[in-house]
Amino acid sequence: MTLAQVEYAEQRMQQQWHDLILAEQAGRPPEILEQMYTVYILLAEQFNARSDEYQRQRQNRHSTSSARRPANFSGPDPSRQEHQQPTKLAS
Repeated sequence: MTLAQVEYAEQRMQQQWHDLILAEQAGRPPEILEQMYTVYILLAEQFNARSDEYQRQRQNRHSTSSARRPANFSGPDPSRQEHQQPTKLAS
């Protein structure tokens, strides 16, 4: 799932809501408004599902990449310490 797909689903949902409001203002019959509302709900559910999937994929990528490096790295690489010169401190 890509961010573009999530954004597209959101745009479709928002457009349907906008169309529903315009239809209500134009005095469309209640049956039509109910059908349009049903479509809006389906688009909202689709948006939510895509958004959830996108977030899961991002979390999986993040947890996979953070598992490759130490969580609390503090200091130089121990395997390279033998090649470093000792640091002289000012007295």
